[in-house]
Amino acid sequence: MKKVALTVAVLALGLAACAKNTTDNNAATDTNVENAAAVDTNAAVANDATANLDAALNDVNAAGNEVANAQDAVNNTATNAQ
Repeated sequence: MKKVALTVAVLALGLAACAKNTTDNNAATDTNVENAAAVDTNAAVANDATANLDAALNDVNAAGNEVANAQDAVNNTATNAQ
């Protein structure tokens, strides 16, 4: 009877240890998934920000070209009027 009780006790301790490892592993897996999601989110935000900045820079460049063209038109008009 003592052997059976000892065997049951050892098995119970083994199962308890396995359950703890499973919980720890699940927590670690959850943390890894959350970290990966955060990295993906940050990359997406950075890519969107870069795209928006590129678009704004293109708009600024286009406006600069418009100003240069208008200045050329004024200069041409002044030259032709003389």
